[in-house]
Amino acid sequence: GCRTLSLSAHVGFDSLPDQLIKKSIKHGFCFNILCIGETGIGKSALVSSLFNTDFEDSPSTHFLSSVRLRAQTFELQESNVLLKLTVVKTVGFGDQVNKADSYQPIVDYIDAQFEAYLEEELKVIRSLFSYHDTRIHVCLYFISPTGRSLKTIDLLTMRSLDSKVNIIPVIGKADSISKTELQEFKKKIMSELVSNGIQIYQFPTDDETVSEINTITNGYLPFAVVGSMEKVKIGNKMVRARQYPWGVVKVENENHCDTIKLRRMLCTNMEDLKEKTRAYYESYRRCRLEKLGCRDTGPENKPVSLQEVIEAKRLEFCLEMERKEEEIKQRFVQKVKEKAAMLEEAEQQASMPVLTKFERLMLMHQEEELKLGEKKKLLEAEIAQFIEKKAIAESIQSQVSNPVSLK
Repeated sequence: GCRTLSLSAHVGFDSLPDQLIKKSIKHGFCFNILCIGETGIGKSALVSSLFNTDFEDSPSTHFLSSVRLRAQTFELQESNVLLKLTVVKTVGFGDQVNKADSYQPIVDYIDAQFEAYLEEELKVIRSLFSYHDTRIHVCLYFISPTGRSLKTIDLLTMRSLDSKVNIIPVIGKADSISKTELQEFKKKIMSELVSNGIQIYQFPTDDETVSEINTITNGYLPFAVVGSMEKVKIGNKMVRARQYPWGVVKVENENHCDTIKLRRMLCTNMEDLKEKTRAYYESYRRCRLEKLGCRDTGPENKPVSLQEVIEAKRLEFCLEMERKEEEIKQRFVQKVKEKAAMLEEAEQQASMPVLTKFERLMLMHQEEELKLGEKKKLLEAEIAQFIEKKAIAESIQSQVSNPVSLK
């Protein structure tokens, strides 16, 4: 419904791109790289070679009980463009005896960055413009230069990450195998990735400005990289290289390795990597909000406002809290009754020995009374006999003392 009109004079809104460029340059850019690989595969050396900067990093140990992630943030400036670079490296990856769950800390870390961004987005007072976005934009997955095939841990890790992050497989320390073995190894890796249904990042070919070079570069995947910050004098120049007894491997020579190709592709497609990361975040955000009960449409496919959804969830939460409160009250009353019954039973059990002793004493007392009653009867009978005998004896005695009257 928009009409195209021609202007009769200059207005000035053609300066909008320049304004955006100035604003972006002033604010700066951020880019986050995740490096996954075994200890000693050359992660730190490659990152330093990619950005021509010596990133100081402490050496890792092989004796960790679980995989850990170490994040470092650096500020780089090239010309007048400021880049906030965050490098996240795995520590102890592949060193454990049981490697079944080695990928889980990495998945949890990526989800934690999505969750942190979602929490910032849902705040009442949010500041996304100045917020340090820590979502992972690209994952450089280092493959050991065995020349045979991918390990099981490589397949499990990439399969669990391909729906969350842009994966670019690289062969670390590629100068340790010959060129013929390297080409066969690349074909074997790509074949295994396809057969296992693992999706890796493909450089976009829909943009005419970079379609040709991206199409060619996609054929180099996975990149065979060599990293080094040591400088070797070759002729009259000092170049970054690795020196061996048999020769020198130049890091920035495309005939020796693919490090320069990887650097060029990262810089050329940096914005596309960030766009793909936003798509992964949108998928995570949708699943997360659906679990919370948020919907765009109601039962009859009618649009539902967020306020209605929040009110419905609040009412549901209040009813649930009332139900739980009533259950807790009933449970408390039941426990009080059970406790009272237990106390009463305990009192009865405690008083039973006293009653039994009292009854036993009463029985003994009654028995004693019966015995004493029988003895009393016997004594009364003896007394009666004695009185009778006494009376007879007195009468006889009186008769003996009066003989005359007896005659």
